Amino acid sequence: MDHFYLSLLLLFVSFVTLSLFFITYRHIAHFAGANLPPGKAGLPFIGETLEFLSSGWKGHPEKFIFDRIARYSSEIFKTSLLAEPTAVLCGAAGNKFLFSNENKLVTAWWPDSINKVFPSSTQTSSKEEAKKMRKMLPNFMKPEALQRYIGIMDHIAQRHFAMGWEGKVEIVVFPLAKRYTFWLACRLFMSVEDPDHVAKFADPFNVLASGMFSVPIDLPGTPLNRAKHASNFIRKELRAIIKQRKIDLAEGKASATQDILSHMLLATDEDGKHMKELDIADKILGLLVGGHDTASAACTFIVKYLAELPEVYDGVYNEQMEIAKSKAPGELLNWDDLQKMRYSWNVACEVMRLAPPLQGAFREAINDFVFNGFSIPKGWKLYWSAHSTHRNAAYFPEPEKFDPSRFDGKGPAPYTYVPFGGGPRMCPGKEYARLEILVFMHNLVKRFKWEKLLADEKIVVDPMPMPAKGLPVRLHPHKA
Repeated sequence: MDHFYLSLLLLFVSFVTLSLFFITYRHIAHFAGANLPPGKAGLPFIGETLEFLSSGWKGHPEKFIFDRIARYSSEIFKTSLLAEPTAVLCGAAGNKFLFSNENKLVTAWWPDSINKVFPSSTQTSSKEEAKKMRKMLPNFMKPEALQRYIGIMDHIAQRHFAMGWEGKVEIVVFPLAKRYTFWLACRLFMSVEDPDHVAKFADPFNVLASGMFSVPIDLPGTPLNRAKHASNFIRKELRAIIKQRKIDLAEGKASATQDILSHMLLATDEDGKHMKELDIADKILGLLVGGHDTASAACTFIVKYLAELPEVYDGVYNEQMEIAKSKAPGELLNWDDLQKMRYSWNVACEVMRLAPPLQGAFREAINDFVFNGFSIPKGWKLYWSAHSTHRNAAYFPEPEKFDPSRFDGKGPAPYTYVPFGGGPRMCPGKEYARLEILVFMHNLVKRFKWEKLLADEKIVVDPMPMPAKGLPVRLHPHKA
């Protein structure tokens, strides 16, 4: 019997040894090849993922990038992220190359966790679904279409500040900013305006967002597993809304042009077929995530920087009060008002330079190609980082200094300021984000000044920047 157990133990040890050898060999083989960029593969499977993530957790996501640029004296380097051989392209030239070669040499790529959280009902990948969505969005996200939403945004903002800010001495900004942008997304994408109905989605959405880019381990209790359950719950709620909207459209109680949901229900493909309910739920789910997460981070950091820089606050306040004084009692903001908010938008842009909501994004090489004299094999993943230009003195002198005047006139050089990405994959909601941020700033500064309660609150990036404690502030309402 002892011999039997000993044999089993030897078999197990042999299996583990061979498995580790295979994993190590496969990991090293990925990085074999002539003329690859400088860099290292890191540990088998893990690669340099922990270093990449921990630099964000410590509040300095740019450190991973700049340390390697300095180490290898190169604006392209190889690494291993999320178990994938990866080339990181830095600087304006790297951004231009990736953005200009979309669907020629590179295509979008997301970690497998995204496909698990957003499983498509049509059995296509998140990448394919995103392409379909991008074709559908322009009609709703172009400035002329968004003009009619500004009054609705202002109305929602006024209700938001009345419910969550007014009458309070101290508040925590980040959760409130998420509530504002999520309420707007629910209203404009699905015509859901009731705060209680919106709140029903809010907590599951926070769980979903925190698990999207987590370590891809799908076990009970892990962030990925919780995100999957939250995704299923939200999808079920969305289907109920979709079913009711179909009834309302049939009975003439809803308009074909009132929001994106109506458009999706009535749109047909090349064969004249309508989208399935599950397919629509998938797309609305993706829109709700993209429509509020990044803007809420931007709004939070605007509050942070305006608290730290009183002269910048005064400039925003004076501009917004000029607009407020021009309005009749009860009159909502309109397109012309937002066009006058030039300094306020410069301030928002400088905030997003220093704390970009979109830290960067992955691509996948669909062909072998050469960049800066280095070979990139087909199948390799590519990553661009906003910080490689945003915090680079070659593009932004004194990069740590807060200076809204950088955006006067023509603004930064092409491919240097990329908070919304660039090229064919530039965020289609860029103009939508501009409007919701400016409406937030207007309603905020005309009501309050404020001060931070934690002078040196740590910033965490996971995957978006956020103050570690949510940015608690003390409010000082303006006297009427």
